[in-house]
Amino acid sequence: MAEHIRFTRNRREFLTDAFCGFGSIAAADLLLRSEARAATTNPLAPKPPHLQARAKAAVFLFMAGGPSHMETYDPKPLLNQLNGQKRPAAFGEAKYQFLNDASRLLGTKRTFQRYGKSGIEVSDLFPHTAQCVDDMAVIRSVHGDMVVHSAAQYQMFTGRILPGFPSIGSWLLYGLGSESESLPGYVVMPDPKGALEAGQPMYGNGFLPAVYQPTTFRPGDRPVLNLDLPKGVSREDRVKTLNLIKGLDKADMRPGDQELEARLNSYDLAFKMQTEAPEVFDLSKESAKTLEMYGIGEPKTDDYGRRLLLTRRLIEKGVRFVAPISGGGPGVLQWDAHDDIEENHLRMAAQTDKPVAGFLQDLKQRGLLDTTLVVWGGEFGRSPESQGSKGRDHHNLGFSMWMAGGGVKGGTVVGATDEIGLNAIKDPYHLRDVHTTILHQMGLNQDALSFLHQGRRERLTEVRGNVITQIV
Repeated sequence: MAEHIRFTRNRREFLTDAFCGFGSIAAADLLLRSEARAATTNPLAPKPPHLQARAKAAVFLFMAGGPSHMETYDPKPLLNQLNGQKRPAAFGEAKYQFLNDASRLLGTKRTFQRYGKSGIEVSDLFPHTAQCVDDMAVIRSVHGDMVVHSAAQYQMFTGRILPGFPSIGSWLLYGLGSESESLPGYVVMPDPKGALEAGQPMYGNGFLPAVYQPTTFRPGDRPVLNLDLPKGVSREDRVKTLNLIKGLDKADMRPGDQELEARLNSYDLAFKMQTEAPEVFDLSKESAKTLEMYGIGEPKTDDYGRRLLLTRRLIEKGVRFVAPISGGGPGVLQWDAHDDIEENHLRMAAQTDKPVAGFLQDLKQRGLLDTTLVVWGGEFGRSPESQGSKGRDHHNLGFSMWMAGGGVKGGTVVGATDEIGLNAIKDPYHLRDVHTTILHQMGLNQDALSFLHQGRRERLTEVRGNVITQIV
């Protein structure tokens, strides 16, 4: 075989033989540089999904503090029969923060009724949302790993119980980009009553590039300040100022400086918002019927109704992920009913029920529900036993969430907890299964959606989630 091999005799022959190889290497380098320049120019440009997407946008109606499943979407007649008794040993054990051996089972004063063609049972806390059950898939067997607010909130948003990991909103933005060039791709609307235990890290981009961080809106009728151009400043002057700032930053910019790239992107976005987005925040152009549908103008529902109406307007403009939060500040101002489950849940439901129903109905009548995935839930549920005499402790072993729109099978109930609501016993679904299902409906494969961090390919679901196939 050696006689068929001709070795190069000098440098000129070597370069001649290697010409095609060098050319392909150079072409590959030019292609990579071109892609890098394109990513730097607009890292939030829309990207194709891995799978056929059923939803273009997602909205997480996060009920902070932990709404009780027994008082909302999971009726437990036996719990009422055992009211005041010690939990039977046959149901097993559970770990809590504040319950002890003296704690006794607590029945509910709520009544349940079947609604819609599907006949799904819903509590009297939600007379308006109950009218939408045929568009909803109720999951009665969700479970998580933690019973403290901060860790459970981290897990709900990021899939991990510690801070520092990207939220699902950042993952969606990283995987799909944004369809809007004049609005943020990922928006959080906190409750005006205050921050949550997990704080800003629960919404953050973690180790993903800074450009995928959320934009947090302010409460009230001015969610974004300084949207108007300053008096006496023309659009042309603003463009010149923006170009000067960008030029100065780029002159001192190191290759791969993600923080500075994100800042340059925010300059462009801020300018576009000043010139193109003010009308999105002007709710005065909505009809009186629409405002009434969301409960805007009514003391109890005005705040959450405004935030959900703004959410619809953002979705219409191509925003990828929005999280309007219900509950904030001290625990009693969240769905955190340690002292009095009745007072707490009646108050919190009164603030959100009509706006949530109005939001679903509005999306549906505008043809947006088919392409918008809506998710409702808190970081955990509440305990079957009482804390004190009228409250309930945190509970992570089984609780309820629901999804609607975005390819979800409406009028569906999946999973179940036991007869007192202690454990998820039928088709239990971990929070990572909820995340996997959201990704799937948005056209993303949990394995393919990854980011190299400290030598490891990190994923939202740790490659252990399963799509809840019964509802999609």
